[in-house]
Amino acid sequence: MIELYHCVDARSFRPLWTMEEMGLAYELKVLPFPPRARAPGYKTLNPLGTIPLLLDGPVRMTESSAISHYLATRYGPSSLAVDPSEDDYGAFLNWTHFGEATLTFPQTLVLRYSRFEPPERRQPQVAKDYGQWFLARLRAIEAAIEDREYLCAGRFTVADVSVGYSLLLATTLGLDEGFGPNVAAYWARLQQREGYQSAKASQRAAAEKAGLDLGIPGASAADK
Repeated sequence: MIELYHCVDARSFRPLWTMEEMGLAYELKVLPFPPRARAPGYKTLNPLGTIPLLLDGPVRMTESSAISHYLATRYGPSSLAVDPSEDDYGAFLNWTHFGEATLTFPQTLVLRYSRFEPPERRQPQVAKDYGQWFLARLRAIEAAIEDREYLCAGRFTVADVSVGYSLLLATTLGLDEGFGPNVAAYWARLQQREGYQSAKASQRAAAEKAGLDLGIPGASAADK
């Protein structure tokens, strides 16, 4: 059984969403955020104390986009993966990594300097600057989906999961007000997917079972 350690709407939402899209069986373990401080013993499993952590037999993975790619290929064939023989294979890899390295990275700085640091250490200008950096990087998505429904290969793939999570995080931060029309329409399509909605329901049920509060703004949006 695949085990996924997760915080509500953290980066671990990527593999959760992927598993729901694929209909895989898994065990979801929702932890309070941040788990390195609030989940005693978690560091014995993941010394960094970060989310996600996926356990699949001897396999241990902690990078959310890589986990989604792993799941789509290890448990495929799946339409969520793009094969090296397909023309859009390079685009698939690029967008999959773009979602984390280019889009989620600046948002973590917005989170840190607007919400996670103690009030005396918060830096509103830093948070504002990195929010604008994120929105500027969305220009690539705005152009890419001008004439298509999804990012590559003519179908929904892990690349959309990776980029889609960054749009989910943006809504938590209030950055979605800066979405262009194509990105806004794309994000609306992603939220209508059954896999996305099932992943949301799964994390909600697991969090409620664990007695975790879902209503603390930014408390579980992403790991630092």
